[in-house]
Amino acid sequence: MSQEKLSEFVEVTAEEFGIPGVAVGVLAGGREFRASHGVTSLDNPLPVDDRTLFHLGSVTKTFTATALMRLVAEGRVELDAPVRRYVPELTLADEAAAARITVLNLLNHTAGLDWNLIDIEEGDGSLAAFVAQLPGLALIAPPGARASYSQAGYNLAGRIIENVTGLSYERAMSALVLEPAGLSNTFFELDDVLVRRFAVGHNPDEDGTLRFAQPWKAWRAGLRGNDPGGGIVSSVSDLLAWARFHLGAAEGVLPAEALRRMQEPTVELRASTLGDAVGICWFLREVEGVRAIGHGGSGNGQFAELLIVPERDFAVVSLANAGPDGYRCNEAVVRWALEHYLGVVERDPEPIPYDHARAREVAGRYEIAAMNLDLAIDGTRLTLEVGIKPELRQASETEMPPDYPPAAIGFLPGGGDEYIVTEGGLKGQRGFFTRDDGGTVVGVDLAGRLFGRTTS
Repeated sequence: MSQEKLSEFVEVTAEEFGIPGVAVGVLAGGREFRASHGVTSLDNPLPVDDRTLFHLGSVTKTFTATALMRLVAEGRVELDAPVRRYVPELTLADEAAAARITVLNLLNHTAGLDWNLIDIEEGDGSLAAFVAQLPGLALIAPPGARASYSQAGYNLAGRIIENVTGLSYERAMSALVLEPAGLSNTFFELDDVLVRRFAVGHNPDEDGTLRFAQPWKAWRAGLRGNDPGGGIVSSVSDLLAWARFHLGAAEGVLPAEALRRMQEPTVELRASTLGDAVGICWFLREVEGVRAIGHGGSGNGQFAELLIVPERDFAVVSLANAGPDGYRCNEAVVRWALEHYLGVVERDPEPIPYDHARAREVAGRYEIAAMNLDLAIDGTRLTLEVGIKPELRQASETEMPPDYPPAAIGFLPGGGDEYIVTEGGLKGQRGFFTRDDGGTVVGVDLAGRLFGRTTS
């Protein structure tokens, strides 16, 4: 596949989804292909290139997990050990859970912790202050019972790194991962970002006009206490190097056995866009029999996607600086790269026709600490709307990303409780409804997060 074809596709796709700036990299056949389109900012435009810095959001978790695996390889951390061995100050609302959670539970999202703390501006922004507030975090399941995506779990993992190394999380990450992997264009601190070319996130106004997003990092992720789960900033050039690291270039830094272990399933996922299973951080899935590992991330008007196919020595990364369609733009790039470089075609499953009785059964409000998810029916379709709780918007002194307006969803074949979003910024997202022992719908999974039902 030629560089020209990749560049053409990136340009067409960026314009189709209305993204100001996109940067893409592909590793295939031992060669790197890179393509960029558009500008860093609509207000102060500079051309996007393969060294332009983007906020990666949750792709940060792959760095945090890799650092912890290096400590495991060095015998300084045990995956099956309780977190309290390394963070003795840990307390939770449930003492039994606090005593049982292991390091692995944090890394594969089975700790039973809700998505994240909301009111974390009370402390000094440190991970120590974050951990001190964890007694206020909801617990959604016993440790090890199920996977549910948790930012808080990774922030707690960052505190393990601090306590074991005696360094701040950011300094430890440089010593354990960034410097050994040769990632000279990857940072946490804004002072490092501002002296380089960086992308500005964009979100649509009520009339659809894109404007720059503030704060520059995602809501609340600009605090040091959230860096392990989503604070890293990097570029296509460094992310291709990161992919090579996980494809086997980690010799001398991380043993091959540790890399392999990160890519093996530890817990299965049901009907999830994230994948079929979770390894150690990586989301695992098969596409036409080809095994892939990957992770995505979102910030305030910025989206990142990284996918690696170990057996084919292949990787693709796509970075976009507008929401909500940056997610769909990146997904289109990843699928195109899989098809045109590997001959692997990934398609969304088709939902069944609208079933009013089933739609009535699931309609209602579902919540996590920060967000509401509303499912509504109008007699012809079932829609999903998700957004930040209004009281949080009103109380916040900083701007927050926009909500996702109602979008149609459909049940998937098989008679179960699995669904797919069929339009809007979340188009293609899959999930499922959970029931209690009596068969009543009590929750819904979206993007790996469990929302509990509060009203019918």
